[in-house]
Amino acid sequence: METKSVDVGEVVFSIAGRDSGRFYIVAEIVNDTYVKIVDGDLRRIDKPKLKKIKHLKTQNEHIPKLAEKLKSGKKIFDAEIKSVLRSYNSAV
Repeated sequence: METKSVDVGEVVFSIAGRDSGRFYIVAEIVNDTYVKIVDGDLRRIDKPKLKKIKHLKTQNEHIPKLAEKLKSGKKIFDAEIKSVLRSYNSAV
């Protein structure tokens, strides 16, 4: 079975669960199966959602500014995440 690879700061689309049909940013990689995702609105940076990678579709879009902040532990605001995802959510 092929495992999808995702990275911190990558834009993903939820394809299963209550949150299906929404875009998120990967905030943390937990292990080979799970990641923590945020959208700055329903799932804020202080309470990310634990999600199986197999229930996400990668968009092959990486946000370097957010990825660098998330990896280094710098303060990140929900407004930053929302503004990045605004263009994705308006396309759906």
